Amino acid sequence: MDNQKGLSSLLFSFVVLSMLRGGHGDLSYSTPEEMRRGSVVGNIAANLGLDSKRLSDRKAARLDVDDNGKVYCDVLSSGDLVVAERIDREGICGPKTVCSLKYEIILENPLELQRVVIEIQDINDNSPTFANDVITFEIRESADKGARFAVNGAHDADIGQNGVQSYFLQTNEHFSFDVHAKPGGGKYGELVLIKELDREQQQELTLTLTAKDGGSPQRSGTAVIHVTILDANDNVPVCDRGRLRFGWIIYMNTHTHTH
Repeated sequence: MDNQKGLSSLLFSFVVLSMLRGGHGDLSYSTPEEMRRGSVVGNIAANLGLDSKRLSDRKAARLDVDDNGKVYCDVLSSGDLVVAERIDREGICGPKTVCSLKYEIILENPLELQRVVIEIQDINDNSPTFANDVITFEIRESADKGARFAVNGAHDADIGQNGVQSYFLQTNEHFSFDVHAKPGGGKYGELVLIKELDREQQQELTLTLTAKDGGSPQRSGTAVIHVTILDANDNVPVCDRGRLRFGWIIYMNTHTHTH
């Protein structure tokens, strides 16, 4: 019997909600992430053509919360839709291009279900970061000019123009830095040898690589590229003929006197 009552109640709720949907179409708003609590996103009463008293009489009640039980926005008695909790776009939506919060509000007299969609706009609140602060390479001095060495790109939690846009390698005579787009999105770089290495002159190189985003204000992150130059055994041993002749004379004299 209890199961039948529960099923009937669930069916009734489904039918009622189905009848309520589509009252005025979705109410759409947008707000930048990280706005202060109490910041006004919009006014639901005005968008529904109601004054604040009429909205109060209809007992507007919000239905939805997110999976963590958080309510990021709330409706005041004035009809203002305000920020109730810190909104971190990256924390809510990750790398998604479009990030939105969706709520459903029930109005009484007459009974009506109103959907509210709030688009969360990205702000440039994250800097590019490299997976490793120091990127190491071991390269033989015999490496040909034009040789390329892959470097993982920097990561920026922000999207679009606020994401990583450019790279700059510290000026030096041996390497340049090329940037390529990945097929699935994102970028990676290559260290390109533009002048041959000579271990006898320099055994290692330390260069700074900087990644910059396109936001305003612009943010950047750096990593150190450390190159160890390996010996290619490119020097032929030199024979000092004078010393060799002198040593041979000593050997012969010693050998003669022993007989």
